[in-house]
Amino acid sequence: MCGISGLVSTSAVTQNIIQKMNDAIAHRGPDGEGVEVMGNVGLGHRRLSIIDIEGGFQPMANADGSVWITFNGEIYNYRELRRKLEPEYRFATKSDTEVVLHLYEKEGVHCLNKLRGMFAFAIYDCRNRKLFLARDHLGQKPLYYFDIDGDLGFASEIKALLAIKPALRELDEQALHEYLTLRIITPPRSMFRRVRKLPPGHYLVYQNGQRHIERYWDLRYQPKIKEGFKEVCEELDRQISEAVQYNLVSDVRVGAFLSGGMDSSLIVAMMSHYSDGPIATFSGEVPYENYSELPYARTVVDRYRCDGHEITISPSLVKTLPELVWHLDEPSDPLSVCMYYIAKLARAHVKVVLGGDGGDELFGGYDRYFGNRYVSYYALLPAFLRKRLFEHMLRLVPEGFWYRSASHKLKWMHQMSFFDAGLRYAKSLGYFYFSDRYRDELYAPKLQRAARLFDPEAAIEAYFDSTNAQELIDKMLYADSMTRMPDHPVMISDRMTMAHGLEARSPFMDHKLTEFCARIPPQYKVRRHRLRYIQTQIAKRHLPSALITRKKQGFSSPLTYLLADEFKILYKAFLNRSRLVEDGYFEPKAIENMLAEHINGKADHGQRLWQLCNSEVWYRMYIDGQASEDIRAVLQQSECRPGQRNEQPKARPAHALN
Repeated sequence: MCGISGLVSTSAVTQNIIQKMNDAIAHRGPDGEGVEVMGNVGLGHRRLSIIDIEGGFQPMANADGSVWITFNGEIYNYRELRRKLEPEYRFATKSDTEVVLHLYEKEGVHCLNKLRGMFAFAIYDCRNRKLFLARDHLGQKPLYYFDIDGDLGFASEIKALLAIKPALRELDEQALHEYLTLRIITPPRSMFRRVRKLPPGHYLVYQNGQRHIERYWDLRYQPKIKEGFKEVCEELDRQISEAVQYNLVSDVRVGAFLSGGMDSSLIVAMMSHYSDGPIATFSGEVPYENYSELPYARTVVDRYRCDGHEITISPSLVKTLPELVWHLDEPSDPLSVCMYYIAKLARAHVKVVLGGDGGDELFGGYDRYFGNRYVSYYALLPAFLRKRLFEHMLRLVPEGFWYRSASHKLKWMHQMSFFDAGLRYAKSLGYFYFSDRYRDELYAPKLQRAARLFDPEAAIEAYFDSTNAQELIDKMLYADSMTRMPDHPVMISDRMTMAHGLEARSPFMDHKLTEFCARIPPQYKVRRHRLRYIQTQIAKRHLPSALITRKKQGFSSPLTYLLADEFKILYKAFLNRSRLVEDGYFEPKAIENMLAEHINGKADHGQRLWQLCNSEVWYRMYIDGQASEDIRAVLQQSECRPGQRNEQPKARPAHALN
């Protein structure tokens, strides 16, 4: 795991330019750095040494110096590929990076078809004056670029591009609209108007001033597996185990995130088959009512004799929000708070962790998967009946102040019933954010004009309505795998772990495993109201029964409720004199009303207030250029109230709580 950067220019590139890019992402690679400049081309690298610790320094060249590479990620099948390449190429290192380099020499862009792993890399072919950028199948590793006036720059994080082109600090109004609607920003868009994001499963070739982007991999849900349920379970068990084994390739100790949910617990169980000693696990809780998942994590720690570490997160946006936004380069998300502290804990013990990202999208783990099926049944009732009778009845139902309350579920189902197909699914994803009526109140004329020119739900609709998937469950899984997964949980996981120089791997995002799971019949995944049906059958072989029968919670779900008092601080510090209001994007009255309703318990605006606070902080830092230290100082001044105390998270070994 590393950070990469580079520039192809119409004029000479200096070492100082690439060094600035490297310095901006130094946190991604604390073990070393490299810069290579070749006339009008420069490549940079920050290294976190995982494989071939003594060698493998980058940028790396082939034998005659005609091809150079800067690489971020891990290729899990590199040893197999190396054995096939050794008759033709002489290897100078033991690294997976050199395998990619020689594979490109042999097969060009088609080398991507042989790689199994997570990656974002750049190869410069000196003979052909060609830059080749690529991103892994499901977008585990990030890659951003700009293409302006004959200059093409790229990097693992946007801040490296801003370091050499400050003029890139321009808000993409359509991206803000998309973030507020869906809490994601889909490729090729970023929050910066002229910074683009290479989509997962795509490569980019830049030659003679021309840019060409092409998809090299896609996920297809046909043809379906014909074998019976028992046979499919056996093969799935084997394939998950194989994916975990591949993800353990490392020259340093590998640990695991352990939330107490089925995904991460199953990963730890599979790891135990291949581990010579106790697996270091890292678990956390958010102290909100009876919401702790630690008791379930401990059952896994006990069963597999893990080296368990735990942390109680007493989050403070005042203390951490500027840092989170700086690392993300985009407005933050509640999940980032939890991930930040868990990653910090893990990095004190290991350099690499495995996690459960991708399990929900493989096996159908979200309530909305069966919820949308119920919507389709409810929508069979005549529209006039739903509109005149049931809508009137729902107005009498009290507003539930919890996102899983019965009133929210009923109102969600009712609203979704008036949409069809992909649009219904896109609307269902944005229900707790700024749906149509909230946007109408919040957006000032300037943002309304931009919103009219862009449909933030189009990407989700396109994947949902694609012929790649035929059945309802598959369509939802495909849309999530191509949009929400890489641009929400996976993006956050990458930034929050790399903020501490920690490599996070996700066996459930192995593209071979994903291809197999896509062909599993949907009724094996979601059976009536039972989610993850086939995964549950696999888990019964490996996990304690108490963990399997529990309801899914979600690590960060309580945060917006736990932080209600801090919204008051943020409002006092920023929202009552918002720069986004001053610059004509938001209406101040809408923000005031939303905050008052949330604080008084009249409506649940937790997610929306989170988005507004984060958008404001991001705008001040990245567009206005306000330093994170200044943001933090303002927040701390607003925080000072008698009797209030914000504590830092406390870590302790798991056995101390058993």
